[in-house]
Amino acid sequence: MKKQNTPLVTDIFTADPSAHVFNDRIYIYPSHDIPHDGEDNDNGDEYQMQDYHVLSMDDKSDEVIDHGEVLHQNQVPWVSEQMWAPDAVYKNNTYYLFFPARDKEGNFRLGIAESSKPEGPFSPRANCIKGSFSIDPCSFIDDDGKVYIYFGGLWGGQLEKYRTGKFDPQGGEPPKNEPAVCPKCGIMKDDMSEFEQLPVDIQIVDENGSPLLSGDEDRRYFEGPWMHKYNGKYYFSYSTGTTHKIVYATSDNPLGPFTYQGVILEPVIGWTTHHSIVEYHGKWYLFYHDCEYSKGINHRRCVKYCELKYNSDGTIQTITPEYN
Repeated sequence: MKKQNTPLVTDIFTADPSAHVFNDRIYIYPSHDIPHDGEDNDNGDEYQMQDYHVLSMDDKSDEVIDHGEVLHQNQVPWVSEQMWAPDAVYKNNTYYLFFPARDKEGNFRLGIAESSKPEGPFSPRANCIKGSFSIDPCSFIDDDGKVYIYFGGLWGGQLEKYRTGKFDPQGGEPPKNEPAVCPKCGIMKDDMSEFEQLPVDIQIVDENGSPLLSGDEDRRYFEGPWMHKYNGKYYFSYSTGTTHKIVYATSDNPLGPFTYQGVILEPVIGWTTHHSIVEYHGKWYLFYHDCEYSKGINHRRCVKYCELKYNSDGTIQTITPEYN
Protein backbone atom coordinates (compact mmCIF):
# COMPACT_ATOMS: atom_id res chain seq x y z
CA MET A 1 0.00 0.00 0.00
CA LYS A 2 0.97 3.63 -0.36
CA LYS A 3 3.26 4.83 2.42
CA GLN A 4 1.22 5.95 5.41
CA ASN A 5 0.80 9.66 6.21
CA THR A 6 1.71 10.71 2.66
CA PRO A 7 -0.72 12.13 0.08
CA LEU A 8 -2.42 9.41 -1.96
CA VAL A 9 -2.21 11.64 -5.06
CA THR A 10 -0.73 15.08 -5.68
CA ASP A 11 -1.70 15.81 -9.30
CA ILE A 12 -5.08 17.00 -7.97
CA PHE A 13 -6.13 18.19 -4.52
CA THR A 14 -8.45 15.78 -2.71
CA ALA A 15 -10.28 16.01 0.61
CA ASP A 16 -13.06 14.47 2.70
CA PRO A 17 -12.20 10.81 1.97
CA SER A 18 -14.89 8.15 2.31
CA ALA A 19 -13.17 4.75 2.13
CA HIS A 20 -14.82 1.38 1.49
CA VAL A 21 -13.69 -2.11 0.53
CA PHE A 22 -15.28 -3.35 -2.69
CA ASN A 23 -14.03 -6.38 -4.65
CA ASP A 24 -11.00 -6.73 -2.35
CA ARG A 25 -9.78 -3.18 -3.04
CA ILE A 26 -10.04 0.00 -1.01
CA TYR A 27 -12.02 2.62 -2.92
CA ILE A 28 -11.81 6.21 -1.74
CA TYR A 29 -14.54 8.72 -2.61
CA PRO A 30 -13.12 12.21 -1.95
CA SER A 31 -14.12 15.72 -2.84
CA HIS A 32 -11.93 17.58 -5.37
CA ASP A 33 -10.48 20.92 -4.27
CA ILE A 34 -10.01 23.46 -7.06
CA PRO A 35 -7.03 25.83 -6.61
CA HIS A 36 -7.81 29.55 -6.65
CA ASP A 37 -6.61 32.70 -4.90
CA GLY A 38 -9.84 33.63 -3.09
CA GLU A 39 -10.02 34.21 0.65
CA ASP A 40 -11.41 31.91 3.34
CA ASN A 41 -14.65 32.67 5.18
CA ASP A 42 -17.01 30.96 7.65
CA ASN A 43 -19.49 30.22 4.85
CA GLY A 44 -16.98 27.95 3.10
CA ASP A 45 -17.00 29.91 -0.16
CA GLU A 46 -13.37 28.90 -0.71
CA TYR A 47 -14.43 25.27 -1.23
CA GLN A 48 -15.44 25.50 -4.89
CA MET A 49 -15.53 21.79 -5.81
CA GLN A 50 -17.29 20.95 -9.08
CA ASP A 51 -16.71 17.23 -9.69
CA TYR A 52 -15.70 13.90 -8.19
CA HIS A 53 -12.83 11.52 -8.81
CA VAL A 54 -12.57 7.99 -7.37
CA LEU A 55 -9.26 6.63 -6.05
CA SER A 56 -8.45 2.98 -5.34
CA MET A 57 -5.59 0.99 -3.82
CA ASP A 58 -4.73 -2.41 -2.41
CA ASP A 59 -1.95 -4.00 -0.34
CA LYS A 60 -0.23 -5.65 -3.30
CA SER A 61 1.59 -2.49 -4.44
CA ASP A 62 2.05 1.17 -3.56
CA GLU A 63 0.07 2.29 -6.63
CA VAL A 64 -2.97 4.47 -6.13
CA ILE A 65 -5.24 4.60 -9.17
CA ASP A 66 -7.12 7.79 -9.99
CA HIS A 67 -10.11 6.58 -12.00
CA GLY A 68 -10.67 10.08 -13.33
CA GLU A 69 -13.71 12.33 -13.24
CA VAL A 70 -16.79 10.23 -12.48
CA LEU A 71 -19.40 12.98 -12.02
CA HIS A 72 -19.52 16.73 -12.75
CA GLN A 73 -21.98 19.30 -11.48
CA ASN A 74 -22.95 20.16 -15.05
CA GLN A 75 -24.49 16.67 -15.32
CA VAL A 76 -26.85 17.23 -12.38
CA PRO A 77 -29.97 19.29 -13.24
CA TRP A 78 -30.71 20.52 -9.71
CA VAL A 79 -27.15 21.57 -8.78
CA SER A 80 -25.82 25.13 -8.94
CA GLU A 81 -22.39 24.78 -7.26
CA GLN A 82 -20.22 23.31 -4.48
CA MET A 83 -20.30 19.53 -4.73
CA TRP A 84 -18.75 18.83 -1.34
CA ALA A 85 -17.92 15.63 0.59
CA PRO A 86 -19.50 12.46 -0.91
CA ASP A 87 -19.88 8.82 0.13
CA ALA A 88 -20.84 5.53 -1.52
CA VAL A 89 -22.66 2.31 -0.69
CA TYR A 90 -23.33 -0.98 -2.51
CA LYS A 91 -26.86 -2.37 -2.52
CA ASN A 92 -29.22 -3.95 -5.06
CA ASN A 93 -26.24 -4.79 -7.30
CA THR A 94 -25.64 -1.06 -7.67
CA TYR A 95 -23.07 1.40 -6.36
CA TYR A 96 -24.77 4.53 -5.08
CA LEU A 97 -22.85 7.79 -4.73
CA PHE A 98 -24.39 10.20 -2.22
CA PHE A 99 -23.29 13.81 -2.51
CA PRO A 100 -24.21 17.30 -1.25
CA ALA A 101 -24.47 20.40 -3.41
CA ARG A 102 -26.26 23.73 -3.49
CA ASP A 103 -29.51 23.74 -5.40
CA LYS A 104 -30.65 26.57 -7.68
CA GLU A 105 -31.84 28.56 -4.62
CA GLY A 106 -28.46 28.21 -2.90
CA ASN A 107 -29.56 25.66 -0.29
CA PHE A 108 -27.59 22.48 0.24
CA ARG A 109 -29.39 19.22 -0.63
CA LEU A 110 -28.28 15.59 -0.98
CA GLY A 111 -28.25 13.82 -4.32
CA ILE A 112 -27.71 10.28 -5.60
CA ALA A 113 -25.83 8.98 -8.62
CA GLU A 114 -25.56 5.32 -9.66
CA SER A 115 -23.06 2.99 -11.30
CA SER A 116 -22.56 -0.70 -11.97
CA LYS A 117 -18.89 -0.35 -10.95
CA PRO A 118 -17.33 1.02 -7.75
CA GLU A 119 -15.02 3.26 -9.77
CA GLY A 120 -17.90 4.78 -11.75
CA PRO A 121 -18.65 6.75 -13.81
CA PHE A 122 -21.87 7.64 -12.00
CA SER A 123 -25.19 8.67 -13.53
CA PRO A 124 -27.06 11.25 -11.43
CA ARG A 125 -30.74 11.35 -10.72
CA ALA A 126 -32.62 14.38 -11.97
CA ASN A 127 -33.74 15.47 -8.49
CA CYS A 128 -32.26 15.63 -5.01
CA ILE A 129 -33.47 13.35 -2.20
CA LYS A 130 -36.84 14.60 -0.97
CA GLY A 131 -36.54 15.96 2.56
CA SER A 132 -32.74 16.22 2.43
CA PHE A 133 -30.68 19.23 3.45
CA SER A 134 -27.20 20.27 4.65
CA ILE A 135 -23.97 18.40 3.80
CA ASP A 136 -21.57 15.50 4.43
CA PRO A 137 -23.66 12.37 3.77
CA CYS A 138 -22.25 9.18 5.29
CA SER A 139 -23.91 6.07 3.83
CA PHE A 140 -23.77 3.13 6.24
CA ILE A 141 -25.25 -0.28 5.42
CA ASP A 142 -26.02 -2.40 8.47
CA ASP A 143 -25.97 -6.18 8.73
CA ASP A 144 -29.68 -6.34 7.90
CA GLY A 145 -29.17 -4.45 4.62
CA LYS A 146 -30.71 -1.20 5.85
CA VAL A 147 -28.94 1.91 4.54
CA TYR A 148 -28.58 4.82 6.95
CA ILE A 149 -27.59 8.29 5.71
CA TYR A 150 -25.97 10.37 8.43
CA PHE A 151 -25.44 14.02 7.51
CA GLY A 152 -25.15 17.63 8.59
CA GLY A 153 -22.64 20.44 8.92
CA LEU A 154 -22.76 23.77 10.74
CA TRP A 155 -22.06 27.23 9.30
CA GLY A 156 -21.52 26.83 5.55
CA GLY A 157 -23.32 23.50 5.75
CA GLN A 158 -26.48 25.26 7.00
CA LEU A 159 -27.42 22.61 9.61
CA GLU A 160 -28.23 25.16 12.32
CA LYS A 161 -30.67 26.90 9.96
CA TYR A 162 -33.01 23.86 10.20
CA ARG A 163 -33.46 23.89 13.99
CA THR A 164 -37.18 24.65 13.63
CA GLY A 165 -37.67 21.84 11.12
CA LYS A 166 -37.74 24.26 8.20
CA PHE A 167 -35.05 26.38 6.60
CA ASP A 168 -34.56 29.70 8.39
CA PRO A 169 -31.97 31.90 6.64
CA GLN A 170 -31.41 33.74 9.95
CA GLY A 171 -31.11 30.54 11.99
CA GLY A 172 -28.12 30.13 14.27
CA GLU A 173 -26.60 27.84 16.86
CA PRO A 174 -28.24 27.57 20.31
CA PRO A 175 -26.82 29.49 23.30
CA LYS A 176 -23.69 27.84 24.69
CA ASN A 177 -25.51 26.45 27.75
CA GLU A 178 -28.18 24.68 25.69
CA PRO A 179 -27.95 21.30 23.89
CA ALA A 180 -25.88 21.41 20.72
CA VAL A 181 -27.34 21.05 17.24
CA CYS A 182 -27.72 17.35 16.41
CA PRO A 183 -26.53 15.63 13.24
CA LYS A 184 -29.30 13.94 11.28
CA CYS A 185 -30.01 10.46 9.93
CA GLY A 186 -32.38 9.28 7.24
CA ILE A 187 -33.05 5.61 6.50
CA MET A 188 -33.37 4.78 2.80
CA LYS A 189 -36.18 2.69 1.40
CA ASP A 190 -35.04 -0.75 0.28
CA ASP A 191 -35.27 0.31 -3.37
CA MET A 192 -33.04 3.31 -2.55
CA SER A 193 -35.57 5.70 -4.06
CA GLU A 194 -35.96 8.05 -1.06
CA PHE A 195 -36.00 8.29 2.73
CA GLU A 196 -38.48 6.01 4.52
CA GLN A 197 -39.47 8.97 6.69
CA LEU A 198 -38.18 12.40 7.64
CA PRO A 199 -34.61 12.38 9.02
CA VAL A 200 -34.23 12.17 12.80
CA ASP A 201 -31.80 13.69 15.30
CA ILE A 202 -28.73 11.72 16.33
CA GLN A 203 -28.20 12.66 19.95
CA ILE A 204 -24.70 12.65 21.46
CA VAL A 205 -24.54 12.54 25.26
CA ASP A 206 -21.88 12.66 27.96
CA GLU A 207 -21.01 9.92 30.44
CA ASN A 208 -24.04 10.93 32.56
CA GLY A 209 -26.47 10.71 29.67
CA SER A 210 -26.85 14.48 29.28
CA PRO A 211 -26.80 15.97 25.76
CA LEU A 212 -23.54 17.70 24.82
CA LEU A 213 -23.92 21.46 25.00
CA SER A 214 -23.47 23.98 22.20
CA GLY A 215 -20.54 25.58 24.03
CA ASP A 216 -18.70 22.25 24.45
CA GLU A 217 -16.65 22.76 21.32
CA ASP A 218 -14.15 20.03 22.21
CA ARG A 219 -16.89 17.38 22.00
CA ARG A 220 -20.04 18.67 20.27
CA TYR A 221 -20.84 17.78 16.66
CA PHE A 222 -19.85 20.17 13.87
CA GLU A 223 -19.64 18.19 10.60
CA GLY A 224 -18.17 15.15 8.83
CA PRO A 225 -20.06 12.15 10.29
CA TRP A 226 -18.86 8.58 9.88
CA MET A 227 -20.36 5.32 11.09
CA HIS A 228 -18.70 1.92 11.48
CA LYS A 229 -19.23 -1.19 13.60
CA TYR A 230 -16.63 -2.89 15.74
CA ASN A 231 -17.39 -6.01 17.82
CA GLY A 232 -21.11 -5.42 17.42
CA LYS A 233 -21.07 -1.81 18.67
CA TYR A 234 -21.84 1.28 16.59
CA TYR A 235 -19.13 3.93 16.44
CA PHE A 236 -20.26 7.41 15.37
CA SER A 237 -17.31 9.70 14.67
CA TYR A 238 -17.21 13.30 13.49
CA SER A 239 -15.35 16.62 13.33
CA THR A 240 -15.62 19.16 16.13
CA GLY A 241 -14.97 21.93 13.59
CA THR A 242 -13.77 24.91 15.60
CA THR A 243 -11.40 22.80 17.73
CA HIS A 244 -10.29 20.74 14.72
CA LYS A 245 -10.52 17.24 16.21
CA ILE A 246 -11.98 13.94 15.04
CA VAL A 247 -13.84 12.44 17.99
CA TYR A 248 -16.23 9.53 18.51
CA ALA A 249 -19.20 8.24 20.47
CA THR A 250 -20.67 4.73 20.75
CA SER A 251 -24.07 3.07 21.00
CA ASP A 252 -25.82 -0.28 20.77
CA ASN A 253 -28.31 1.28 18.31
CA PRO A 254 -27.52 2.87 14.92
CA LEU A 255 -29.87 5.74 15.80
CA GLY A 256 -28.32 6.30 19.21
CA PRO A 257 -28.19 7.96 21.59
CA PHE A 258 -24.39 7.87 21.33
CA THR A 259 -22.15 8.28 24.38
CA TYR A 260 -19.05 10.39 23.84
CA GLN A 261 -15.82 8.41 24.20
CA GLY A 262 -12.80 10.44 23.12
CA VAL A 263 -10.48 11.77 20.42
CA ILE A 264 -9.50 9.73 17.37
CA LEU A 265 -7.35 12.28 15.53
CA GLU A 266 -5.69 15.38 16.92
CA PRO A 267 -5.80 18.55 14.74
CA VAL A 268 -4.11 18.39 11.35
CA ILE A 269 -2.58 21.21 9.28
CA GLY A 270 -5.51 23.25 7.93
CA TRP A 271 -8.85 24.38 9.35
CA THR A 272 -11.02 21.45 8.29
CA THR A 273 -10.67 17.83 9.31
CA HIS A 274 -12.70 15.00 7.78
CA HIS A 275 -12.24 11.25 7.92
CA SER A 276 -13.44 7.70 7.36
CA ILE A 277 -12.63 4.36 9.00
CA VAL A 278 -12.41 1.04 7.18
CA GLU A 279 -11.25 -2.54 7.86
CA TYR A 280 -9.07 -4.20 5.23
CA HIS A 281 -7.43 -7.62 5.49
CA GLY A 282 -7.67 -7.72 9.28
CA LYS A 283 -6.41 -4.19 9.98
CA TRP A 284 -8.29 -0.95 10.54
CA TYR A 285 -7.35 2.27 8.79
CA LEU A 286 -8.19 5.95 9.24
CA PHE A 287 -8.41 8.02 6.06
CA TYR A 288 -8.17 11.79 6.52
CA HIS A 289 -6.92 14.95 4.83
CA ASP A 290 -4.61 17.83 5.65
CA CYS A 291 -2.97 20.84 4.01
CA GLU A 292 0.69 19.89 4.49
CA TYR A 293 1.38 19.55 0.76
CA SER A 294 -0.05 23.02 -0.02
CA LYS A 295 1.72 24.55 3.00
CA GLY A 296 -1.48 25.31 4.84
CA ILE A 297 -3.88 26.53 2.13
CA ASN A 298 -7.29 25.44 3.44
CA HIS A 299 -8.86 24.68 0.05
CA ARG A 300 -5.86 22.74 -1.28
CA ARG A 301 -6.00 19.52 0.72
CA CYS A 302 -4.63 16.02 0.20
CA VAL A 303 -6.01 12.67 1.35
CA LYS A 304 -3.80 10.46 3.52
CA TYR A 305 -4.27 7.38 5.70
CA CYS A 306 -2.78 5.64 8.72
CA GLU A 307 -3.48 2.55 10.79
CA LEU A 308 -6.12 2.81 13.52
CA LYS A 309 -5.89 0.66 16.66
CA TYR A 310 -8.35 -0.34 19.38
CA ASN A 311 -7.67 -1.02 23.03
CA SER A 312 -8.92 -4.26 24.59
CA ASP A 313 -12.00 -2.47 25.97
CA GLY A 314 -13.01 -1.26 22.50
CA THR A 315 -11.83 2.32 22.91
CA ILE A 316 -9.79 3.82 20.05
CA GLN A 317 -6.18 4.89 20.50
CA THR A 318 -5.76 8.62 19.81
CA ILE A 319 -3.68 9.40 16.73
CA THR A 320 -1.32 12.37 16.52
CA PRO A 321 -0.75 13.39 12.86
CA GLU A 322 2.67 12.56 11.46
CA TYR A 323 4.40 14.62 8.80
CA ASN A 324 7.23 13.70 6.47
